[in-house]
Amino acid sequence: MMRLLRLTLFAMTLSLASIPSFADRLTLERIHADPSLSGPTVSALKMSPDGSRVTFLRGRSDDRFQLDLWEFNLKDNSTKLLVDSKILLPEEKLSDAEKARRERERTASFHGISDYSWSPDGKQLLVTLAGNLYLADVAHPDQARRIVSGDVIDPKISPKGHYVSFVRAQNLFTIDLATNKEQQLTTDGGGAIHNAEAEFVAQEEMSQTSGYWWAPDDSAIAFKHFDETPVPNARRFEIYADHTEIIEQRYPAAGDPNVLVSLALVAPTGGKIHTVDLGKETDIYLVRADWSSDAQHLVYQRETRDQKRLDLVAVDASTLAQHTLLSETSPSWVSVGVARPHFLEKTKQFIWASERSGRNHVYLYDMNGQMLHAISSGEWGIDDVLAVDEKAGRVYVAANRDAVIDKQVYALAIDGSMADHPARVTKADGWHEANFSKHGSAFIDTWSDNDTPPQVSVRHADGSLITWLEHNELNSTHPYAPYKPSHVPTEFGTLKSADGQVLHYSILKPPGFDPAKHYPVFLSVYGGPHAQTVQRRWGDLFGQVMAQQGYVVFKLDNRGSFRRERRFTDVIYKNLGKNEVADQLVGIDWLAQQPYVDAKRIGVFGWSYGGFMTLRLLEAASDRIALGVAVAPVTEWDLYDTHYTEQFLTRPKDNPEGYQQSGVIAHLDGLKSPLLLIHGMADDNVLFVNSTRLIDEMQNRGILFNMMTYPGGKHGISKKSSNLHVFKTINNFFNQHFGVSGIDQK
Repeated sequence: MMRLLRLTLFAMTLSLASIPSFADRLTLERIHADPSLSGPTVSALKMSPDGSRVTFLRGRSDDRFQLDLWEFNLKDNSTKLLVDSKILLPEEKLSDAEKARRERERTASFHGISDYSWSPDGKQLLVTLAGNLYLADVAHPDQARRIVSGDVIDPKISPKGHYVSFVRAQNLFTIDLATNKEQQLTTDGGGAIHNAEAEFVAQEEMSQTSGYWWAPDDSAIAFKHFDETPVPNARRFEIYADHTEIIEQRYPAAGDPNVLVSLALVAPTGGKIHTVDLGKETDIYLVRADWSSDAQHLVYQRETRDQKRLDLVAVDASTLAQHTLLSETSPSWVSVGVARPHFLEKTKQFIWASERSGRNHVYLYDMNGQMLHAISSGEWGIDDVLAVDEKAGRVYVAANRDAVIDKQVYALAIDGSMADHPARVTKADGWHEANFSKHGSAFIDTWSDNDTPPQVSVRHADGSLITWLEHNELNSTHPYAPYKPSHVPTEFGTLKSADGQVLHYSILKPPGFDPAKHYPVFLSVYGGPHAQTVQRRWGDLFGQVMAQQGYVVFKLDNRGSFRRERRFTDVIYKNLGKNEVADQLVGIDWLAQQPYVDAKRIGVFGWSYGGFMTLRLLEAASDRIALGVAVAPVTEWDLYDTHYTEQFLTRPKDNPEGYQQSGVIAHLDGLKSPLLLIHGMADDNVLFVNSTRLIDEMQNRGILFNMMTYPGGKHGISKKSSNLHVFKTINNFFNQHFGVSGIDQK
């Protein structure tokens, strides 16, 4: 009997040894604490003009969101702090314009240095901190001097380094660095009139982070001018903990008038403003503008309101005469955002990305608009053109050629000879974010996979290592080291949609996974256009927490998701939610068939479009989905902005049935499972009225639900304490309903 007891105790010891202790399990508090579990990661990586230095922003050890400017010297492999944000400005206060800008760029949680840029000669750095501009000599960065104070946005050093430009109070300014003279270039900004800024939908939906563009020889600035007067005022309440603000926000909901936009040219020293004729049709989008390498032509992108046509138009900078270089058309929508012409310096040619073949590829054009040949082709797609090395005849691109779940760097030949067989530059499977030097001789590579935090290296154009900038090895001293034994590997797979298209999924299984057990499922969904959730990259720490608490964590990219062919994305046209929900149900039905899944305990969580998807999934399949958490959901598409919504649904007057069927309320009677609704009470993107309209309908129909609101919370609910509270609330909702004890989140 004693021998049996000893054997039993020995077996229990072995079993317990294979399961990490609770102390080593990941917690939500630790995810949100310092130092970052990702290790000493860096952002805003830039190479100096002479290629001798790499600069970057890095969070502090005691506050990962407080960013300072650092340098890595490639000559002696030394790293040093260049500009300490706390010394430069001990206490920062942001203007409302800067807060809104950061919300659009999804950087609202960060403070300290928000941006910086190199002077062309590599001797100075322009640093932005809380709306103030500082100029720092690289030789003496500790002596940075403030050149502009307060409420400045979008500063730039001119291409030749003679000027600093910026926007203040909705007007464009320059400073002559030789004389320190400040010049106001526009004077009519204020109220509904904006100069050199991107309007709300351009920032939010077109990746337009700036509203003005320098000529490469410093001779002129092209800038956007817009009038918000036609845009309806969305008079809404922003509810904070101790007060309520009444906000009048110019918010163009689907079908509403947009801003009146124009494009103009002005010299950096001021003087006459020359307006560019954008055509007779005024209801358009000015997507962006660029300059030819010789500064002779300003080239702008004009998109029709229905988004079925995009024109690339060249303007003679001296005469303002115009000619259309090319037009992109689509029976559904033309994608914009990252596409821009890359002008060659030695020839009057440019490289242009297009989805005309059904996949995103790049083509060579001359300045008459004649397509010369395709530079890339095949059953894969390009994410972006990273650099052009004319001397070597190479174009460097980011693409998904070898795996949809990966991002790699490839080299193509400008002459098109490597169109369908590019040379892969980055070798490790996973996700590579590359920042190239100006002419493509070297690049900074930020690589990660699901088990490896981001590692940053500097590499030659062929991918060979020059040096590590941040090796970030997951060794015994790494912040994530105590949790590595509990880390759950990510498995990838594919399923088939109803029409036979490939759907990629990822899955995390609990530590000590036992296929004979029945586990609850935490299904994390986004599902919307312009996004991909199934990726081989670091970052899903919340998923790790849920898996380590005993959940199977599942993600699936449905039709309509990003980085796929147009046949995959276009099925959502004129009816949002239908095909996306169908694909997610393919994943849910597959999960229910797995012997290790408890089919009665499958829950879904999503944020923004994912919140919309959560609601639609509960409405369509409460018999298969036990609960849902919807954060900041779009509930009715006539409440969301013009450019995004009309891209997929057209205007409400042209597709009333599509709007009704795409919304949540039309299907609300199907919602039977427990719901937790979460929304920030100052959300200026997915307005709070989305939730209040849903709340009213659910109350009218007697549908019970839970709700959590966040005073002052914007769309990302980025306040540190609130962000932690959101995820604890989600976690607890799942645990309480599914009977999972989880881990004590202190």
